[in-house]
Amino acid sequence: MTALAALAGAGAAVAASTDLGLPTPWGMGLQDSASPVKERIASLHDLLLVIITLITLFVLALLAYVCWRFRADRNPNPSRTSHNTLLEVAWTVIPVLILVVIAVPSFRLLYFMDRTTEPDLTVKVTAFQWAWEYEYPDADGLKFESYMVPADQAASQGKRRLLDVDNEMVVPAGKNIRVLVTSRDVIHSFFVPALGVQKYNIPGRTMETWFRADRPGVYYGQCNQICGVNHAFMPIVVRAVPEAEFSAWLEQAKQRFAALPAADAASMRVAAARQ
Repeated sequence: MTALAALAGAGAAVAASTDLGLPTPWGMGLQDSASPVKERIASLHDLLLVIITLITLFVLALLAYVCWRFRADRNPNPSRTSHNTLLEVAWTVIPVLILVVIAVPSFRLLYFMDRTTEPDLTVKVTAFQWAWEYEYPDADGLKFESYMVPADQAASQGKRRLLDVDNEMVVPAGKNIRVLVTSRDVIHSFFVPALGVQKYNIPGRTMETWFRADRPGVYYGQCNQICGVNHAFMPIVVRAVPEAEFSAWLEQAKQRFAALPAADAASMRVAAARQ
């Protein structure tokens, strides 16, 4: 239990800071990047923002010029020109070039975020209505379920309403984490914005993605696929800790969840279903 207490203390210290993968009130942009995948996503987003801004300004200026230059009092006898070869070639070729500029980094990003060739840890994430199951195949099959802390208990426990969970997904910081996602029932979505992770959990299929938390911290996410009446009540919490703390947590977690009675697990499912 000493390792778990230390982990909780570290979590309190992290929670006291603002360096969290956490939604912020009136936030207008993307969450701060905490992984190489998210950094590339943010970079592509910024590129697209520049391109669409330039296109919008160009079209606005063109419309303003057309309205001024070809207004009725200046053109009482409008031209009946029906073809302009140079113009038609230009408005075909230029959009194609713009799409190529967008496509190249897009495909590179899709390939980069698809999977990691050298994972340091594998975590299998199984979604179900309405919670998550985390399994660590590299750690003797450690497996546990994660449920949202009930809203009426969150305040008294110092937890974040609708975001914190009873059992977090704990990973070592700075390591490549392979994530295998699937579902027991309907389509869900494993989504952690600050880590640049989003993958659909599809029944009967196992999909792969990955992330690397470059710094210790707590990163929040949620299922963002409408999966049923309690869709809004299945948050995700990923805690990245130094490798030594992760090893200590792993040993404690094996004992803790191996000793969890089946009746307790069943009662948690019932409580989650009543949210």
